[in-house]
Amino acid sequence: MTIRIFVPRDSAALALGADKVAKALETEIVARKLDAKVIRNGSRGMHWLETLVEVETPAGRIAYGPVKARDVAGLLDAGLLDGASHPLCHGLTEDLPFLKNQTRLTFSRCGIIDPLSLDDYKSLGGLTGLERALGMSGIDVVKEVTDSGLRGRGGAGFPTGIKWKTVHDAAGPQKYIVCNADEGDSATFADRMIMEGDPFVLIEGMAIAGIATGATKGYIYTRSEYPNAILVMGEAIEIARKAGVLGASVLGSGKAFDMEVRAGAGAYVCGEETALLNSLEGKRGIVRAKPPLPALEGFLGKPTVVNNVISLASVPVIMEKGAAFYKDFGMGRSRGTIPIQIAGNVKYAGLYEAAFGLSLGEIINDIGGGTASGRPVKAVQVGGPLGAYFPTSMFDTPFDYEAFAAKDGLIGHAGITVFDDTADMLAQAKFAFEFCAVESCGKCTPCRIGSIRGAETMDKIASGIEPEKNLALATDLCNTMKFGSLCALGGFTPYPVMSAITHFPDDFAPAATLQAAE
Repeated sequence: MTIRIFVPRDSAALALGADKVAKALETEIVARKLDAKVIRNGSRGMHWLETLVEVETPAGRIAYGPVKARDVAGLLDAGLLDGASHPLCHGLTEDLPFLKNQTRLTFSRCGIIDPLSLDDYKSLGGLTGLERALGMSGIDVVKEVTDSGLRGRGGAGFPTGIKWKTVHDAAGPQKYIVCNADEGDSATFADRMIMEGDPFVLIEGMAIAGIATGATKGYIYTRSEYPNAILVMGEAIEIARKAGVLGASVLGSGKAFDMEVRAGAGAYVCGEETALLNSLEGKRGIVRAKPPLPALEGFLGKPTVVNNVISLASVPVIMEKGAAFYKDFGMGRSRGTIPIQIAGNVKYAGLYEAAFGLSLGEIINDIGGGTASGRPVKAVQVGGPLGAYFPTSMFDTPFDYEAFAAKDGLIGHAGITVFDDTADMLAQAKFAFEFCAVESCGKCTPCRIGSIRGAETMDKIASGIEPEKNLALATDLCNTMKFGSLCALGGFTPYPVMSAITHFPDDFAPAATLQAAE
């Protein structure tokens, strides 16, 4: 029997030489006349082990990593095809603690299957949810998603079912499903991992959304910086279309749904749904005033569901296993699982899917292993560049939308960046203002002007110029931006700034700022 060797085609693995590893393996297989073949899968999400090579054995898949091209010959000499021992061998992949302790629902197939094999996808439950949805009325599908407690995984945490019901109830001959794959936050890569490692789950989720709401056309809006995701999604859509999963009659049901990928130019503000819709229509990516809501007047003025990748990719398992199954995970109003992305100065960086409720300390210390530098953790930023900085004294905070909001933080897209004790929090606060200034669409004054004045104010504090007066000014600017900005770019910039000022006051003290200036 031909032995299968898995080498990721995920962007993180490619950046660490996965293509070279795959080529070296293929060359050695031919030269040694081995009965083996290389399968390009998605990533398991353990980035410190990339390139992770797995070999299929009767006992299960055996993991080796991090593998370089120069290691391939030695691995084969040592008995790679038999899963033999080697300094790079970690044993059964599924027994690795980082994977074993996860609750993988949305990412259950990612890193396991060939991303472009519909047969692989179906063999692990793929299309079961879509088949079930096709046997139900649209409003019953909407109810199932509502009852599951699924909330927007893009950051806002808005109940998905409510958004779907609004579009379902809206009148009009044409409706749309738009997938927001404009993943631009620091420390976020879950959307990309799904698109590159399990594209059919996103296709299935969007098709279910279309069936539920009466939408017949879908768009995946992603960023041009994701060329591999764009390529894989495009190929997967073609495969799905040829197999009858998409088109005029989805799985022979007589119900139509088709979709395509559109690439933006990488403007951060286009992660905001109305700026995204403008860009999708070929206009400048600037924020629209609301109302009207996109659910009523969205793409081309038609009723439109705009959901994040992970929101839509979570729908198939809900439809396959039922709302009660999904809702059983989590805590409070945060139901199901969340793909936590751990990055920055951390020992074990990667994607960890778990039910809501883990404490921040468990995520950073137990799962992430503390800092990569070995120095003490000083702060973690949760939710991308607009997320709040939490000190270690707040590590008992559970990963839950309401728990974070109660402490003036946000989960956002669940990206976590870790900083050790060398981090300058005044510099981080200034960076937040600068980031907002660069990425602002310019439509509203609080965001456009407030961010520039904020950066200037941070410079004055760093120079020791009237620190108390300028801290008060920064606080006032943040208040204006938070309540006066049209969208979350300006509205959320105060989170990193004010959390840095509140939790790390020593970094803003005159002695510290003068020392930093010197």
